Amino acid sequence: MFLLCGLLSSCGELSNKKVVYLAHTLPTSHPVHQGMEVFSKEVEKQSNGKLSVKIFPDGQLGTEREVLELLQIGSIAMTKVSAAAMANFAPEYKVMGVPYLFRDKAHLFEVLESKTGENLLASGDEYLLRGLCFYDAGSRSFYTKDKLIKTPEDLDGLKIRVMNHQMSVDMVNQMGGSATPMAYGELYTALQQGVVDGAENNPPSFVTSRHYEVCKFYTLDEHSSIPDVLVIGTKYWESLSGEEQKWLKTSAQISSKAQQGFWKKNVEECMVTLKAANVEIFKPEKSLFAEKSKLVLEEFIKDPKMKKIVDEIKAQ
Repeated sequence: MFLLCGLLSSCGELSNKKVVYLAHTLPTSHPVHQGMEVFSKEVEKQSNGKLSVKIFPDGQLGTEREVLELLQIGSIAMTKVSAAAMANFAPEYKVMGVPYLFRDKAHLFEVLESKTGENLLASGDEYLLRGLCFYDAGSRSFYTKDKLIKTPEDLDGLKIRVMNHQMSVDMVNQMGGSATPMAYGELYTALQQGVVDGAENNPPSFVTSRHYEVCKFYTLDEHSSIPDVLVIGTKYWESLSGEEQKWLKTSAQISSKAQQGFWKKNVEECMVTLKAANVEIFKPEKSLFAEKSKLVLEEFIKDPKMKKIVDEIKAQ
């Protein structure tokens, strides 16, 4: 893998066409990948064929963190990562993980497409990682193996797998569960063997991972809505002309709108799959979960810089 990475440059020249390399970890069936395909087509269209995008899916060139590091040194031009991964480089992105910060999906994208969202995308510049747009990655909810979660009290004593993401750990612990960080690839077996009692994720991930084969209870508490981010290395960005930058930015914005539609359709299809697999789906009173996790927000806004971003979001 790393030999291949070393052979790639940020852009290539094919028949006088500049080629931008975009690597990510998702399968080609994923609605976020479909958004990137729109991005690629739009770049061709906007540039009249002078610029093209070659996509490397399925983690061909490394993990999210590995590819971000390759962007920083200019070995690859672009990637798509979770905002949670970006938070390890640009701390402003941590705000996206605050539980129940966004009122609903409309509020989330109102913020992401506002000046606040633009500032977040630009916050990675000093870390050599510029965001071009956000993609919908849905809302994360709890799924469990042995019992349905109706209230936060039902989480008491349950080991819940979370990302290696401090805010996710704090949130589950505040709600009464026992947060258990674990690699995603290990989770299916861990659920089967009872190492953990459940996990939390969006419907497409719940379905594509086939975790629903083990976990027959899905509680749509929608505690966090952490988007994905289309990122370009600033070393590559600064090598482009103003016109080329405009092509990429315009194409990113168009692809973001299209991807939201892909995501919505995919979620609807996933819910049909889950019902057919006899997964019990429950919509709880979200305010109960929000109340139990409010200390996460209170701790977060002790940082004046983060409080300013949270206030901006709440005001919209």
